[in-house]
Amino acid sequence: MMKRIVISLLMCLLMSGLVYAKEDAKMKDTFSVIHARKSVRNFTGAPVNKADLDKIIKAGMTAPTAANMQPWSFIIITERKILDDLAAGLPNAKMLTKAGAAIIVCTEPDKANGKSKDLAIIDAALAGGNILLAIEALDLGGVWTAAYPYPDRMKHVKTVLKIPEEVIPLNVIAIGVPAGQDKPKDKYKKEKIHWEKW
Repeated sequence: MMKRIVISLLMCLLMSGLVYAKEDAKMKDTFSVIHARKSVRNFTGAPVNKADLDKIIKAGMTAPTAANMQPWSFIIITERKILDDLAAGLPNAKMLTKAGAAIIVCTEPDKANGKSKDLAIIDAALAGGNILLAIEALDLGGVWTAAYPYPDRMKHVKTVLKIPEEVIPLNVIAIGVPAGQDKPKDKYKKEKIHWEKW
């Protein structure tokens, strides 16, 4: 009886180890994700599942934020008509017509540290950066298209999505299954680095 219990326990441990090994094999390390990240403007048109969108938003919300005020909010779009309506009024977001989803990163200066518009924008931009890395980590493609600081683009996004006047839509991040044309760029330049002083 005891031998059977021990064998069962060993089998459970072995199986759980295999599950973890299988999950770890799928995961990319941080530097691989950072260096593989690219602006993807060509999508297959396939949808993005809600579980992945939730993971992406959670990653956005782990970003640093001044005094932990978290002045950001996120609008997730998966409906084709809304994606197309956004694309119609955003000159640099025509890829939304083939994207499977979009995330609009918004910020509220009244909820930022010191009610600072600058800090609200910085906090939301950091969340947007995390979102782009999470998209890459999930083998999806994404691209930041600016709404802020362009009055006409912000107005269009606010109108389509019924965003309150005091809320700033910072960007529209198109998300989807990459078609494969877009590649990462090597942006490392030694001349941009200063050691100890300028």
